[in-house]
Amino acid sequence: MAYKVYTQAERPDLNDQMAEVLAASWSTFMLHDEVADQHYDRLEEWFASFQYLLTDENDKVMAVGNSIPFYWDGTLEGMPKGWGDVFLRGIEGHAQGQKPNTLSALSISIDPAHRGLGLSRHMVAAMKDIAKQNGLEYMVAPVRPSLKHKYPLTPMENYIEWKTEEGAPFDPWVRTHWKMGAKIMKVASESMSIVGSIANWEEWTGLKFPESGTYIIPDALVPVRMDVEKNEAKYVEPNIWMQHFL
Repeated sequence: MAYKVYTQAERPDLNDQMAEVLAASWSTFMLHDEVADQHYDRLEEWFASFQYLLTDENDKVMAVGNSIPFYWDGTLEGMPKGWGDVFLRGIEGHAQGQKPNTLSALSISIDPAHRGLGLSRHMVAAMKDIAKQNGLEYMVAPVRPSLKHKYPLTPMENYIEWKTEEGAPFDPWVRTHWKMGAKIMKVASESMSIVGSIANWEEWTGLKFPESGTYIIPDALVPVRMDVEKNEAKYVEPNIWMQHFL
């Protein structure tokens, strides 16, 4: 199949399809991050040339990539805390007229109907191309391991040490980045924050939370703490910072 890659700036006519792929690719609760709720529209408004899509020969959107440029001093200590922090750094840096030197991935979303075709490699390669074309020096990604949700009680620091028999990273999504030359930098222990009422979480998950406690929720990488008395639940997701080399 012949694939084509476009930026959102080049194909704004496909915005509706992009939104459909994003909605279909993630569990509902993952679409309610605090930072994204406030600033997601800025990606199209300010950074349309860093959002991109992969189509088939009939202009059907099969995958969507989101990224944001920001300034990084190149040190491990200078890395953002995670997904939410790098999103804010990109927004604030642009508002202040700061010149970015780094591209951070935000997400790569594959339409569920088109998974298993190796599109994820095409999408990572396309993001690297976008970074190069825009003259950026670095590319990083707060990687969300694809199998971590099956091991929610395992600390991320332990999980990233798991290997296959061949010595490659155990997690398939981490392994995809690794095979394309990326290295693991560190765990982003508080990468994303999703807060909602008990009713919110019951709607998002289709589950009931009748009492306060810690719950294991499908597709959540770590358990979620429900506080019925305060009518609040907060999910803090860890990711893995990985660096690609341009």
